[in-house]
Amino acid sequence: MKQADCLRMALAELPQGTMEIVGRPVAEPGVLFTGTFQGETDGRGRMEVYPVFPGVEASFNTVLGTYAAFRHEAARSTLEINHCRLGRVGWDLRDGMSVYLGEGDLSLHSADCCADSVMHFPAEMYAGLMICVDLTHLAESPPPILAEADFQAERLAEKFCGGGTFALPAGPELEEIFRPLYRQPEMRRLPYLRLKLQELLLYLEGLESGGRELTRYGSQQTARIQEIHALLTEHLDRRYTIEELSHRYLLNTSTLKEVFKAVYGLPIATYMKEYRVRRAMELLRESGGSIAAIAAAVGYESQGKFTRAFKDVTRQLPTEYRREHRG
Repeated sequence: MKQADCLRMALAELPQGTMEIVGRPVAEPGVLFTGTFQGETDGRGRMEVYPVFPGVEASFNTVLGTYAAFRHEAARSTLEINHCRLGRVGWDLRDGMSVYLGEGDLSLHSADCCADSVMHFPAEMYAGLMICVDLTHLAESPPPILAEADFQAERLAEKFCGGGTFALPAGPELEEIFRPLYRQPEMRRLPYLRLKLQELLLYLEGLESGGRELTRYGSQQTARIQEIHALLTEHLDRRYTIEELSHRYLLNTSTLKEVFKAVYGLPIATYMKEYRVRRAMELLRESGGSIAAIAAAVGYESQGKFTRAFKDVTRQLPTEYRREHRG
């Protein structure tokens, strides 16, 4: 919750519906962020783009909203790498499949897979890093460390630019590479990017095929899960069973539970408990309603059950939270 508050503060000055693209240190033509690149969102977003090496650029992205749509050149020789730092992010792919990343996960695909695509943010917030690598340029002129290590850009093209999307789960190796990048002040970001992105490219080149990957799901399945989410969150006063949802949306119960967790990151019951509490937090901050009335509004039949759920999630009583945050 505090992380979301930090994102809101960082993007507060942007008008609703704005996707701001900022060049660091200055805006200039790049690999993906050329004059044809366009981005839009239903919320607020910022992309801070750094020219790391000739043929390699990186963008620190932050979004508060449910989606962001992008249009750019469909370059098959450009490898796009996305790392999720906060929230969740997912894509509907050209092959009828969907992939969703949680915190620490990584995806890789060629730029032609997402030349006109929509990113979904199930947590309504997202922060992460997108890296774009022109593999042809990198093969012709690799940075010194890569050249010394006999790095072969063609190997990355063979592994990750074959038309599909690869999604790697969070792990200690990825954590060691990416965590320092998010901690640097503005003046040190570019030097760290130059160090860490060479480390990342060497790591990816050395990955063995057949390793662990995140599961992909049919886009029709994930679309139904999004419909289920809308039903649950728009009718907080109603408690739907898994069986009811399964019958209504023509998904068997095990698939429904599995795909919901893949998209939203939590089992349905846990997610809805946290969602109800988040909504209650808004009401406690912004309205003068009684605790009992707020409990009923978010779907709790008694103030006692609501108070226990609220404390489980926030480690505070509703009265304590209101006292600290209202006004």
